[in-house]
Amino acid sequence: MIEKIKRYRFLFEELVKRDFTKKYKRTILGILWSVLGPLMTLGVMALVFTQFFGRNTAHYIIYLFCGNLLFSYFRESTSTGMQALYDNHSIFSKVNVPKYMFLLSKNVAALINFGINLVVLFIFAAFDHIVFSWRFLLLIYPVLCLVVFNLGMGLILSALYILFRDIRYLYDIFTMLIMYLSAIFYTIDSYSPTVQELFNLNPIYVYIRYFREIIIDGQIPNVMVHVLGAAYALIALGIGALIYKKQNYKFLYYI
Repeated sequence: MIEKIKRYRFLFEELVKRDFTKKYKRTILGILWSVLGPLMTLGVMALVFTQFFGRNTAHYIIYLFCGNLLFSYFRESTSTGMQALYDNHSIFSKVNVPKYMFLLSKNVAALINFGINLVVLFIFAAFDHIVFSWRFLLLIYPVLCLVVFNLGMGLILSALYILFRDIRYLYDIFTMLIMYLSAIFYTIDSYSPTVQELFNLNPIYVYIRYFREIIIDGQIPNVMVHVLGAAYALIALGIGALIYKKQNYKFLYYI
């Protein structure tokens, strides 16, 4: 796959540029919306939820920011990735190029947005008197896991979307369910230990938990969190690659 990306490097770079800039086309502030949008969402959530959930939560704004940042990256990457093949069918139906490049470009564009907002998170953390340490370097681990997980989900969704257009509406409901089950704006401390463990069945919660333990608690997550993070990513990628391989030849017949 890497060799093919190198071979079609120019096309891949142009796809990334197009996907990143297209989102802000015909807007006055342009790329600034990549920061302002999440900040405005964070502001609304902080205004609404602080009085209900944040009174006894240390560094609640950072707690909220971590959850919203990772979930937004997941939602953007997978939602745009879902339509990557269909939106570019006019290209791969005429030119023989690897179809997964269109999905990768969507993921890279979403990752750029994520990186910009990650810097903003660190700025907020500094203002909130959070102590930076070498442990912050370990944040690379959940980010890499989430990148792989999103890519796997994108492979699954883009293939299904070619075959069944209804998947878009079902996925909107699914992402809303994931949001509420990811403990973005509330803590799970009041639940029993058994229920708290059930939250780890949600991959997005696991990645959010990793971020919060490093940034807010200043501690390295336990081995289980590391194993789950990698397992969810590899399982999603494996299933996505399998579906993509089996359904690849059908794509041209359904567009």
